[in-house]
Amino acid sequence: MIIEQQNQELVIRVSRPIDIRSAQKVVDYFNLMESISKNQGTEEQAAELAREVHKDWWSINRSLFIK
Repeated sequence: MIIEQQNQELVIRVSRPIDIRSAQKVVDYFNLMESISKNQGTEEQAAELAREVHKDWWSINRSLFIK
């Protein structure tokens, strides 16, 4: 594995073989960290977003818990 910084970017090179699902989890984590670093929201906005996500998740998955 090679990690380099080029200008404002971090470049990670990984030798194959690598499990693509594991690599995707790492990429998702980095995307999350990048988004968080740009966050300008308030705590109340975060709480509202969490409520919306929970509400949406429950509407999709309710049938798995209540028959």
